[in-house]
Amino acid sequence: MAESFLFSIAESLVAKLVSRAFEEASRVVGLYDNLRDLTKTLSLIKAVLLDAQQKQEHNHELREWLTQIKTVFSDAEDLLDEFECQTLRNKVVKAHGSTKDKVSHFFSTFNPLVFRYQMAQQIKDISNRLDKVAADRHKFSLQTIDVDTRVVHRRDMTHSRVSDSDVIGRKHDKEKIVELLLQQNPNDDDTRISVIPIVGIGGLGKTTLAKFVFNDSRIQEHFPLKMWVCVSDDFDIKQLTIKIINSANDSASADAPSHQMNLNMLDLEQLQNQLKNKLFGQKFLLVLDDVWNEDRVKWVELRNLIQVSAAGSKILVTTRSHSIASMMGTVPSHILEGLSEEDSLSLFVKWAFKEGEEEKHPHLLNIGRQIVIKCKEVPLAVRTLGSLLFLKFEASEWEYVRDNEIWNLPQKRDDILPALKLSYDLMPSYLRQCFALFSLYPKDYVMDSYEITALWGALGLLALPTTNRTREDVANQYLHELLSRSFLQDFEKIGTLYSFRIHDLVHDLALFVAKYECLHVTSNSQNISDNVRHLSFTESSLFENLVTKETAAVRTVLFTIGATVTNNEALLNTCLSKFKCLRVLDLNGSTFKTLPRAITKLKHLRYLDISRNPYIKRLPDSICKLQSLQVFSVNGCMELEALPKGLRKLSNLWGFEFSTKQSILPLSEIANLGSLEVLNIELCNNVESIFGGVKFPALKTLVVSDCRTLKSLLLNSQNFPELESLIVDKCNNLDLELWKGDHEEESPKLKLKLIGFSSLSQLVTLPKWLQEAANSLQCLYVSSCPNIETFSDWLTTLTHLKTLIISYCPKLVSLPDNILHLSELENLRIEGCPDLCKKYAPHVGEFWPKISHIKNIFIDEPEGLEEERE
Repeated sequence: MAESFLFSIAESLVAKLVSRAFEEASRVVGLYDNLRDLTKTLSLIKAVLLDAQQKQEHNHELREWLTQIKTVFSDAEDLLDEFECQTLRNKVVKAHGSTKDKVSHFFSTFNPLVFRYQMAQQIKDISNRLDKVAADRHKFSLQTIDVDTRVVHRRDMTHSRVSDSDVIGRKHDKEKIVELLLQQNPNDDDTRISVIPIVGIGGLGKTTLAKFVFNDSRIQEHFPLKMWVCVSDDFDIKQLTIKIINSANDSASADAPSHQMNLNMLDLEQLQNQLKNKLFGQKFLLVLDDVWNEDRVKWVELRNLIQVSAAGSKILVTTRSHSIASMMGTVPSHILEGLSEEDSLSLFVKWAFKEGEEEKHPHLLNIGRQIVIKCKEVPLAVRTLGSLLFLKFEASEWEYVRDNEIWNLPQKRDDILPALKLSYDLMPSYLRQCFALFSLYPKDYVMDSYEITALWGALGLLALPTTNRTREDVANQYLHELLSRSFLQDFEKIGTLYSFRIHDLVHDLALFVAKYECLHVTSNSQNISDNVRHLSFTESSLFENLVTKETAAVRTVLFTIGATVTNNEALLNTCLSKFKCLRVLDLNGSTFKTLPRAITKLKHLRYLDISRNPYIKRLPDSICKLQSLQVFSVNGCMELEALPKGLRKLSNLWGFEFSTKQSILPLSEIANLGSLEVLNIELCNNVESIFGGVKFPALKTLVVSDCRTLKSLLLNSQNFPELESLIVDKCNNLDLELWKGDHEEESPKLKLKLIGFSSLSQLVTLPKWLQEAANSLQCLYVSSCPNIETFSDWLTTLTHLKTLIISYCPKLVSLPDNILHLSELENLRIEGCPDLCKKYAPHVGEFWPKISHIKNIFIDEPEGLEEERE
C-alpha cells in the first residue's frame, strides 16, 4: 500500500520546487530552467495520482506503473535534498567560513561550477525518467483530480479519563465487575489474591470498562492502593516488576520518570525486594491490562511476587484470550459481549453528530443504522466510522461508507480492520504517511508531540511553515485531525506538549498500511525488504543480523526508548556505509565511545539522537558540517567533556538538547542558530551562570534540568523575545530571584505561557519576576518543592492563567484569599499536599467556596477525609 503515499510525496515535491527560497537558490546556481521543467512533469503526474490510487487494487499493470513512479519520486526527493544541502553549505561557508574553508570549498566537489554541472545531469536524468512514466498515464484512462478534497472536521476533545457519560452500554458490565471486586473472601484471613479476568475480542472496550471500574468511587474507597499496568505483548518479569513499582510510586511521588531510570539499574532480586516492601500488608487493586502471555510459569512467578498483600487484594486482568483467562483467573471470566444495536447506534450518534443535531437529519440516521450493523457490535469500529462522518451531511458520503466494497473482504470473526481501513482510505493524503510512521513504535508506546514533530519534520512530511505558523503548529494540527478520527487515545496536553498512545487495533492498521514502507524489527522478523524506507529496532543484534546490503532507500533508523543498543561501533559503521540518504538516526541509550568523523557522509541527516550515552567523551567538530540537521540530542551524556566547535554552522537546527562537563557553555555559538526554537540544557554540573546578555531570537521552549552548580539564570524579554515555555528542574543552587541581572524597569515583559518548577528544595515562595508574565501566563505547575510555604497574593494578577498544578509541596498550607479573581482558571490540580488538600477538599473543606467556581478540579484527598464526609 506504499503507493497510497504518492500523491502527498508529489505535493511536497511540487511545493518545494515552487517555493520562493527554492526558486531564488536555483537562479543563483543557474538551474532555474532545469527545475521548472521538472516541476511541470511532476504536476502532470500528480494530477492523476488520486484516481490511480483508487483504481490500482483491480489493475496489476497500474500497480506496476505506480511502483515505477515511487522509485523515481524517491530519487527526486534525494536530488532536491542534495540541492538544499548544498545551498545551506554555501550560505554557511559564506557567513562563517574562514579563508581556508572558502579555498577548500572552491576546490572540492562543492565548487559551484562542478556542482551546477553534476546537478544539471542528475535533473536531466530524473526528468527523462519522469517524462517516460508520465507518457504511460494515457494507457489507464485516468481522471485528473488535482486537489485532495477529503477534509477533516475537528471536534472538541476531552482528556483521556473515562467518565460515566463517555461510556455507553456498559453499566451492567461495570456493576458486575465492581461486585466481584468488593466481595469478601469467605475466610477473612485468606491472603490469596483473587484474579478476575475480562475477556473479549479486540476493540470491544475491555480497557475502557476496566478504567470505568478503576475510577469508581466505591473502588477508590475499598482499595487504599490502586495500580494500573499495561502488559501488552511482553511479559518480561523484570519490566513488569518495574511497572508495578512505578505505578505504586505514582500515588506517592511526582518523579515517576526518575524512578523508572533508577529501577532499570537494579537486578531482579533487588527489584523483587522493593516490590515486596511496597505491597507488604497493603490491600490493593492491580489492573493488568492487555495480557497476551500464555506461559504459566511466568504468571506463577509474578503471582508469587505479589502474594504478600493484605487480605482482600484483587487483580483485574483484560485479555483477548480465553485460555489466558482460565490460566490466571480464580473466578469465572467476565465475558464482554458486543454492544446491542441500539447502544451501538447511540455511540455512533455521539461521535457522528454534535449533541441534538441528529434530530435534524433522520435520513442520515437510517443510513447510520445500516453502517452500525456492519460494525459487528464492536465499539471501536462504531466510534471510528462515527468520527469519520462527523459534520458530513451529504447522504452520498454516508452511502459511500455503507456501500464500500471493503466490507466484503474475507474477515475473521474478530477482524475489524475493514472499518478502520475505510477511515484510513478517506484520510487526506498528507496525513497518511504521518499515520503510517506510528508502526515504527511498539504497541502501547506513549508518544509526545515533540518526538513526533521531530520525526515528521525530518522526513519532510510537514507542510512548509508560513510566517504565522511554526512546524509545531502544523504537527499539532495533524495530531488533532488524527484525534478527531479516533486514531489517537489517552491524548493529554502537558504544558505546550501533547502525549498520546494508539489503540492496538489502530496499531495493527498502521502496520498493515505501512508494510512495504516501514518495519518495526523484532525477533520474529525474517528479513528486510529492499523497498523499506523506515526501520526501527528493539535490539541492535537484530540490526546486525538483518542489515546485509547497501540501499539508498532507507531514510530512518531508530531504536525506541527501552531498546537494547550494543556493539554500537559496528552499527554506526553499517549506517555510514550502507544508508547514504539517512534523514533520521536515533541511537539513544547507545554505548559507543567515539562518534566517527565520517558521520559527515550522512549529509542528508536531519535528526540525530545519541542521548543517554554513558561513555562518549568527545564529539568530532566535523559534526557541524551536517548543515541540514534540525534536531540534535546529546543530553544525558554524563562524560561529554565539551560540545563540538562550530555549532553556529548548524543553521537549520530547531531542537538542541545537550549535557556537558564544560564550565562555560558556548552560548554565543548556540545563539547564532537563528532557527533554534527548543533548547534543553541538562546535567551541566560545572556551570554557574547561563545567558548573560546573549540573544536567542527564535527560542520558544527552554528546559534547564539537573544543573547542580547553577546559581543564576539570566533571562529578559529583549534577549528572549519569543520564549513561551520555561521549565526548571532539580537545580538546587539556583537563585530564582537572580533573573535579569541589571533590572530594566521599562523593558518589555516576557511572553511566557508555561512555567514549571520541579524538585527545587530552595524554593520557599514564587519568584517576583513571575508577575512579568501576568498578561501571557496560561499554565503554572510547582512540583516536589518541599520547602515552598506560600503563594503570594500577587498570584491573582496572573489573570490569563488557565491551569494551576501543585503537587508534593507538603509545607504549602493555603492559596491566596482572592483566588476568585483568576476568572480564566479552568483546571486546578492539588496532590501530595496534605494541609492544602484538606482545606480545599470538595464540598467539606473550609476554603472550598474559594475555588468551587473552577471548572475542572482534582484534589487528592488525604486518607480519612472521605470517612468524615459520610
